Amino acid sequence: MSSRPLLRLRRGEERRLRAGHLWIFSNEIDTSQTPLTSFELGQLVTVQDQRGQTLGTAYINPSTLIAARLLSRQDEAIDVDWFAAKLRRALTWRERLYRSPNYRWVYGESDGLPGLVLDRFGDVVVGQLTTAGMNLQQGVIEEAIRRVLKLRVLLWKNDGGARALEGLPEEVRAAWGEPPERVEVTESAADGGQVVFETELGGGQKTG
Repeated sequence: MSSRPLLRLRRGEERRLRAGHLWIFSNEIDTSQTPLTSFELGQLVTVQDQRGQTLGTAYINPSTLIAARLLSRQDEAIDVDWFAAKLRRALTWRERLYRSPNYRWVYGESDGLPGLVLDRFGDVVVGQLTTAGMNLQQGVIEEAIRRVLKLRVLLWKNDGGARALEGLPEEVRAAWGEPPERVEVTESAADGGQVVFETELGGGQKTG
């Protein structure tokens, strides 16, 4: 077992997690055993049910209604290797579905990475970190991205309203590279032809 702090749930509140959900609400936590005030913003925790059985690894925001989000069903290290494996798995699925490298690479919870969105436009990726827990892992995520894809540009477009709810500042900045104002995207049409359009990176809606 890791040395991370424990987050203990109230009796019966583990049912949603066991059914596949990733969110833990503040009223589901046994605050008599694990007070929310004892945790730091974005901190990784080991989640347990009332009997002390491990439910997985999560990150926590003690100030929000969604107090924790599950990253793993195991008590395991959340490091560069872990993120790289998740990113490779998501990339494999997209490459099966799309002919050109223009797609949403990471869909947050759907790819087991709550709080992270990545849109790919060839060798340019625009990302958004919407939660304090994922924001705290930014440097680790950047290193994992470098391991998985050779990109010319990684732009963080961290200006969504969800960040304010998490107590995070807004910012738009490049992790590396010089982001173009616009990129051209080519997609295959149903009739076999191609559709070409432009998308604005830094000033557009969300990440694409």
